[in-house]
Amino acid sequence: MTDPSQLIRDAQFFSDLSETACKRLAEVSRRRKIEKRELLFMEGTDGKAIYLLTTGRIHLVKTNMDGKETVIKTVKEGELFAEVILFEKPRYPVTAIARTDVEVIELPRAGFLRLLDERGFRNDFMAMLMAKQRYLAERIQQLTSMDVEARFVEFLRDHYGEASTIAPDLSKKDIASAIGATPETFSRLLQKLERHGGFNWKGKTIQLKSSFWDR
Repeated sequence: MTDPSQLIRDAQFFSDLSETACKRLAEVSRRRKIEKRELLFMEGTDGKAIYLLTTGRIHLVKTNMDGKETVIKTVKEGELFAEVILFEKPRYPVTAIARTDVEVIELPRAGFLRLLDERGFRNDFMAMLMAKQRYLAERIQQLTSMDVEARFVEFLRDHYGEASTIAPDLSKKDIASAIGATPETFSRLLQKLERHGGFNWKGKTIQLKSSFWDR
């Protein structure tokens, strides 16, 4: 079984954190297994921990004013989620549902905040956050300049890589929501991509030619 500190260090969010700091995080963490369709946490409940997904997939679901649920993100292996409860909000802003059988590393909020009282860990963590902030500012500027087609291509690349066959685990409506497009606009985009060739979405499978990724 892989050492938790190594899994933490391999996560993109903690990639700039020192080995010592990752080991300290591992000391306050625990592994947890969740069965398919089980809730990890519910929207609006007290945020007691953040999570690192090590195996499987998790859907983050948001409920609107009318009680309608929308999948806003599929968490992939190696991704950290629910980190918003560390400093921004005391309650979970979404519901986390296991899409498959999963395993997570649970990092309790109380233990994490205790580590921030240690000068060495705090300095290391703040340096990492500054680097992340610079990256996100550049990324936001890049994404806001993209049209819907470019955002869709980037969504597929981020979630599934430049594959020739993709079986999305989100509905077309949810993908449209994730890239900031209306279902009608997204439908027109799919028709356009199919007309141009190299893209074919039939049933639950998308077939892509290499020319699609070269566009």
